[in-house]
Amino acid sequence: MSLFRRTVAVNAAVLVIAALLLALSPATVSATVSAQEWIVLAAGTMLVIALNVLLLRRVFGPLERLEETMERIDPLKPGRRIGVADPDDEIARLGKAFNAMLDRLEHERADSGRRAVRAQEAERARVARELHDEVGQLLTGVVLQLEGLGATVAPPRRGDVAEIQDAVREGVRSVREIAQGLRPPTLDEFGLRASLVALAVGFGERSGLRVLHHIDEDLPVLDRETELAVYRVAQEAMTNVARHAGADNVELALERRDGAVVLTVRDDGRGFDARHLRTAAGVAGMRERALLVGGNLDISASPAKGTDVRLQVPVR
Repeated sequence: MSLFRRTVAVNAAVLVIAALLLALSPATVSATVSAQEWIVLAAGTMLVIALNVLLLRRVFGPLERLEETMERIDPLKPGRRIGVADPDDEIARLGKAFNAMLDRLEHERADSGRRAVRAQEAERARVARELHDEVGQLLTGVVLQLEGLGATVAPPRRGDVAEIQDAVREGVRSVREIAQGLRPPTLDEFGLRASLVALAVGFGERSGLRVLHHIDEDLPVLDRETELAVYRVAQEAMTNVARHAGADNVELALERRDGAVVLTVRDDGRGFDARHLRTAAGVAGMRERALLVGGNLDISASPAKGTDVRLQVPVR
């Protein structure tokens, strides 16, 4: 029976019961309604309303529970579905339709997310290559020209030429760091473990923070997409530490645990209000990368107690 028919049936049943009670009861209504009759009518009306509400609550209760479950669905935590008890029930069919819609949305989101990440990484690689090959070589040529110029200028001006050389060398170093940040060469050449070690060491040198890193020796073989996701999450988490945390110590760990690879980035900084997680662009990017590889990202933070970023990726 459809929800509409059940509602009509409940209301009809309540009216029939009310009519029978009125017909069988000794209550009467005079042409001029007395105060006692008004009380009886009011009590009967309230009883009918209460009975109607009680019966309709049983009818609409599953629909309200379905609505509450729909509101708790989090797009950043896929896989959660609505339980369907009776496939012939109208509300159960609505739940099945909602589950099918979630399947389509998650599938399309995963595909579009992978395409976007691949396009982003391809663009990163192109920009990094151009920075290294063109801008880096150009600045290196300027350094060599300045060396030749320094030998021809008057001795009092050689100090100025040397200062310009140092500035250009610093530019070459900055360009190389930017290129490596866009597309780390160690990830393709030496793998995830070496890349994370290089990331931790380089981050400590640039930021002046004390960085402790622990990478397991017996890590399982991960596909290229998973390695890239783990590296980017670690990179983004450590960048957030340098920009916002005000920390003194940072810990980077990658471990094999219970059939999964677990990345942990922990700091002892000022932390932040966990209610701001959904509005942080960097956090949304990390969650998106975790979803694309079937992982789970968990961030715990509180003011004055630091931040703990943990990415868990199942080993396939």
